[in-house]
Amino acid sequence: MSDPTVSSPQAASRRLVIPPNVEPIAVLGTSDQVLRAVERGFPAVRILVAGRDISLSGPPADVDLAAQLLDELLVLARSGSTLDVPSVEHAISLLAAAVSPQGPPEEILSVRGRSIRPKTPGQKAYTEAIGRATVVFGIGPAGTGKTYLAMAEAVSRLLSGEVRRIVLTRPAVEAGESLGFLPGTLTDKIDPYLRPLYDALRDMLDAEALPKLMAAGTVEVAPLAYMRGRTLNDSFIILDEAQNTTASQMKMFLTRLGFHSRMVVTGDTTQIDLPDHQRSGLQVVQDILAGIDGVEFSHLTSADVVRHQLVGEIIDAYARWDEHRARLEGAHLKGDDR
Repeated sequence: MSDPTVSSPQAASRRLVIPPNVEPIAVLGTSDQVLRAVERGFPAVRILVAGRDISLSGPPADVDLAAQLLDELLVLARSGSTLDVPSVEHAISLLAAAVSPQGPPEEILSVRGRSIRPKTPGQKAYTEAIGRATVVFGIGPAGTGKTYLAMAEAVSRLLSGEVRRIVLTRPAVEAGESLGFLPGTLTDKIDPYLRPLYDALRDMLDAEALPKLMAAGTVEVAPLAYMRGRTLNDSFIILDEAQNTTASQMKMFLTRLGFHSRMVVTGDTTQIDLPDHQRSGLQVVQDILAGIDGVEFSHLTSADVVRHQLVGEIIDAYARWDEHRARLEGAHLKGDDR
């Protein structure tokens, strides 16, 4: 179903054709969500769809894998199978695992005899992106290690002297709960939002060392609002729960980047708590910064969940429900148009 065409030693192109007896929507998904999942899984591959033609171009190995996946999706669609995003993402992770070199991934950090390293192909790709890019977006569901692995990378670089400080921040947006009436100072009220970051730090640094590092400003944990007006040099900066930033907050944060610094932005676009149905800055930024050198987007899936196996199944179930609801709403809108 696909025709290989090599354009240069560094780049390749392939062309696939959707058979006449298969509707393009059965392969690409409602609103092209399956196509978007393939694009996320192969960020180095450019995918263009024109009618029934699907053209791929990019690094030869990546193009071959993407073409292999699309060939399999075409076979499934022709057999009448329904394609959904979780299934496609799982297939991508299996393909990545099949071609990855054998042996355990490289250790990021060793803490009290415990090794912290990526445990899945998706996590390995994520940490590799952190190693080569200046700004990395880790996007995926809960339990995929987005924040924990970024924190381990930050601590490793601090201990090696590559950076002089770690800055950890989160937007103080309420997740269906109100902290406004809690007693205490502003710091006391904000502290619950930052608690997960403190917990991860305590996992990776000696209990005696952490207070000293924080007192010296070597490790800073602060709400996102405290970042305004600053330039952060020689720092490893992590923005956690970035799905709860607005577009303007995301721009503000990214423009804090100083010399010899790295940024990692983590979030889950399925868990947005912004009021009044505002669009998340994490959603917008993927359209704005795509293709910029030094910026990479790493998408983790339910296959990268390292908590209880039920967490992955719960995430997939919710994703299927969201797709089902979107189809029902789409059908309802079409009915109204008539």
